[in-house]
Amino acid sequence: TERLKSVIVLYRLSSCGVTDEGCAALASALRSNPSHLRQLNLSGNKLGASGVKLLSDGLKDPHCKLEKLWLSDCGVTDEGCAALASALKSNPSHLRELDLSGNKLGVSGVKLLSDGLKDPHCKLETLWLRDCGVTDEGCAALASALRSNPSHLRELNLSGNKLGTSGEKLLYDLLKDPRCKLEKLWLRDCGVTDEGCAALTSALRSNPSHLRYLDLSGNKLGASGVNLLSDGLKDPRCKLEILWLSSCGVTDEGCAALASALRSNPSHLRQLDLTVNKLGASGVKLLSDLKDDPHYKLQILDF
Repeated sequence: TERLKSVIVLYRLSSCGVTDEGCAALASALRSNPSHLRQLNLSGNKLGASGVKLLSDGLKDPHCKLEKLWLSDCGVTDEGCAALASALKSNPSHLRELDLSGNKLGVSGVKLLSDGLKDPHCKLETLWLRDCGVTDEGCAALASALRSNPSHLRELNLSGNKLGTSGEKLLYDLLKDPRCKLEKLWLRDCGVTDEGCAALTSALRSNPSHLRYLDLSGNKLGASGVNLLSDGLKDPRCKLEILWLSSCGVTDEGCAALASALRSNPSHLRQLDLTVNKLGASGVKLLSDLKDDPHYKLQILDF
C-alpha cells in the first residue's frame, strides 16, 4: 500500500516563541520535496536577523512553493529585508503575499525591499508595511519599484506611517502611471490632509485608474478634503468601489458632497464607511436614501 503523506497548507505559529532555531527547522521543511506548505504565519515571534535569513534561504529553494508569509511584529530589520529581497529575486519565486507590519524597517529596509519588487522574478501581489516607519524617502523607493515593468503588486498597506506631503504626492503620482496596477491601498492614520486629497483626486481621475479599494480612515480630511475626494468620485474614469473614511472629520457638508458624487453616472462605489464622524440627521438621510434607491450601486453604508 502507498504510504499517505500529510499535507499542511497553512501553518499558524503566531506568538509561539519561535526563535532562529525554529526557523532553521521551518526552512528545512520549505526545502522538502515535495513541499506542500503554501501559507506560513510567524507573526509576533522575535525571529531576529538570523531567523529571517534562514527563512529567506528556504524561500530561495526551488522546492519551496510558499505563497503567503506573515512576519508582522517579528523584529525584522534592514538586514532581514536584504535577505527577503534576495529571496524575492529568486527564480522561481512563488511568494505572492508578504506582511512585514510592525517592524521598524527604516529607510534602508524599505529601499532593499523595493529593489526586490523591481526584479522581474518577483511576483509579489500583496505587501503590508503597516507601522514600519516608512517616510517620504521610502515612498520614493516604492513608487520607483511599482513603475517597473512588469509590476505585479496589487495591494499595498502603508497605514500608520507618516509619509509626509512629498511622500503622499509620490504615491498619488504613481497611481496615474499606466504601469502601476495597484487595486487596493491602505493609508489609515497617515496624516493625509486636504492638500493630499487634491493630489489623490487627480490620481482617481487618471486613465486608466485601477484603484478599487481605498482606506483613508483616521486622517483629518475636513470638509475641503472630502469635497475634493467627492469630485474625484464623480469622474467617469474613477472605478473606486470601496471607500473607508472612518474618523475623518466628515460632517453633513461632506455627506452632501459624497451624495452628489454617488448620484453621478456612472458611480461605481458600492461600499462606504463613515463610522466615528460627527454626522447630523440630514447627512445620514441623504446617503441612506441613496443606499435604498435601486438606481444606485451603493450596497453597504456604515455610520
